[in-house]
Formats: sequence, structure tokens, C-alpha cells
Amino acid sequence: MNREKAGSGLFFIALTIELLILLVDKSAITNPIEGRLFQITFLLFACKVCLTKYTAAEWTLIALFEMIGLISYLVTGRNEIIRIVTMIAACRDIGEKTVFSYMFRVVSAGCALIVLLSLFGVLGTVKMTAVFRADVEETRYCLGMGHPNSLHCMFFMLVLLFLYLYGSRMKKYWFGVLFLANILVFLLTGSKTGMAVTAFAVLMAAVLVSFPGLQEKKLAYGLTAALLGGCIVIAFVAAACSERLAYHDFLRMFDRLLSDRIINLYYDSASHAGTLPTWTLLGVPENEYYFDLGWVRLFYWYGIIPALIYIFILFLLIREFYREKAYMGIVVLASLFIYTLVEAHIISVYLARDYTLFLIGGRFEKMFGVNKGKRETDAERDKSE
Repeated sequence: MNREKAGSGLFFIALTIELLILLVDKSAITNPIEGRLFQITFLLFACKVCLTKYTAAEWTLIALFEMIGLISYLVTGRNEIIRIVTMIAACRDIGEKTVFSYMFRVVSAGCALIVLLSLFGVLGTVKMTAVFRADVEETRYCLGMGHPNSLHCMFFMLVLLFLYLYGSRMKKYWFGVLFLANILVFLLTGSKTGMAVTAFAVLMAAVLVSFPGLQEKKLAYGLTAALLGGCIVIAFVAAACSERLAYHDFLRMFDRLLSDRIINLYYDSASHAGTLPTWTLLGVPENEYYFDLGWVRLFYWYGIIPALIYIFILFLLIREFYREKAYMGIVVLASLFIYTLVEAHIISVYLARDYTLFLIGGRFEKMFGVNKGKRETDAERDKSE
């Protein structure tokens, strides 16, 4: 077995473990060895990196970001950045479409199994009755996923994978099928956020496929970059104004659309976790509280400097998508940006949740100009075929 095949095998073993950890977290199973499994996947990804041929410039880039991850670990005790950098570097020569295709199959099968186990009464609850909003008690379905929002979240994430893999060559009626499926899932979950962001992804993909001229123009890519910037501004305003939100009529009205997530930043924890005074340059060990509003959590957990570095890399990714005219990548990014404004699904210790990491991994050397023309991206390969 040559180095390339050995490295690819290690990568997919690690990815499989990460996906199984993700699925177990969504189920009713308790995972007592989660931390140990994260250590194993890190070592497997690191072995893949050691078996991969990089240029000197690429090694320098990897070392630089690993150093940032090490500093973050020493300051905060969080090892996610080290794990993220290693996984992104390990994506070299794999191809994100290969990765996403594998993820789609594994996660689809895993979710189907969780649903079936709940329906047959083996594991997890089928539905839950609670007060979800406006002091009204209602029954919603979670089908083994622990919460109705989690069920719609997993549907949304699978739709994103499906659109990225097949959207550019789908028959147009398939967009209608996805839209109808989204409505049906909403009838089960009642998740307005999940329904809205899934509908956005399907409609955006349908528009770009129906009007090919938009695929080449800067408009969609520029609007996605503006959307990213807008999300960061909203996150800052939310963190700064949470305590006094009642005195800002427009923001209060906007917050009601977010189910009071902004005002709850201040009132949900004794330390007012997530508010601007809790943001630090590099993060602190005490910042480990869980809340929604993913962009706020990014700054709160990891610190201002690491968060800004990640956001800068996302802007580079958008630029690279424009160069490749990879419009389905833009659909995935724009949808995740909006979802992360409300939910924190991808800002997590579970790396396989964050598709942006694999999109970066598929082209990190091109984004930073250290590839020296060694490799085609999936988008470029599709275009030449």
C-alpha cells in the first residue's frame, strides 16, 4: 500500500469516527469516551498529514496555524483549533466532493437508524410536549433526535450536502421536491428557523441553476461576503446591546424573530456569557457556557483574534469560490452564515458539523497562494469534464 492510499484510509477512518460521535450526540446515547475519541481522530488526521507531500510553503502555513492553535490551547484549555488545523491539512489530495459524498451516505444512514429506533421504541423519544414559544404548550416530533429543532437541523445539513453534490445537475423539479420535503419536516418539528434556512438554501440553488448567467457574475459571491460581514456586525451589536435591548425598539423587534436569543445572552447566565464584556482577545478557560447565536459563541469561546482569523479565511474562501465559479459552494456558505446567526450548530467541538472546514481543506493551499499549481479543485475538475 503506497503512502497516498494509506493516508486516505487513515483520513476516512478518522472521519468515520467523527461522524459517529456526531450521530451519537444527536441520539439518546451517552458517550463517556467522547474526549478519548477526539484524541484518536486527531492522531489519525495527524498521521495522514505526515503521509502527505506538501511544499515548503504549505508546511510553513500549516505550522503557523498549528502555532495559533497551540497558543489557544495554552490560554483557554480548548484544543479545537489544533484539531481543526490538522483536519484541514489532512484534507489535502482527498477532494471535498469525495468527503461530502461519504458524509452524506454515513449521516443519512445514521439519521435513518436513529429515527427507526425511536419509532420502534428501542431508543429515544418520538415526540415531546412542552412550551416552545409564546407560553403555548404543544407537541412536536423529534424522532429520536432529542429535540425537534435538532431533527430539522439534521435535515437542513443533509439538504446542504445534497445540493452541493447534485444541485448543479439536478432536474428543476427536484428543487420543488426538496421544498415540499422541507414543509413536511416543518409540520413535524415546528422549527421556523430550520424551515426558513432550508427554504433559503433550496431557493438560492434553484435561482442559480435556473439563471446560469448569475453563476459567473460577482453578485452572488459579493452578496455572500456582505452577508458574512453583516452577521459579524449583528453578533457584535447583540453582544453589546443585550443588557439594554428593551430600550432599542428596532433591535427588540428583530430579537423577537430570533426567539429572544439576544436578550437572553444577558439574562440566561450569572456571568452574562456571550455579552461584550466576556469577549477577550484570545479567550479564557471560564468561557465555556453554551448558548445559541453561533457567531457570538465563536468570539466568546475562542477569543476575538482567532475568530477574526477564521472570518478572514472565510472571505478568502468566498474569493476562491468566485475564481472557480463554484456557485453551489456559495449556496452552502450563505445558508450556514444565516443559520449560525441564530443557532450554534457548527460552532462546536464536533468538527464534522462544520462543512466550511472541509471546503477550506479542499483548497487551503490555493486560497493562500502556496499551491504552485499542483492540484485542481473539485469545481475545476467538474468544469473540465
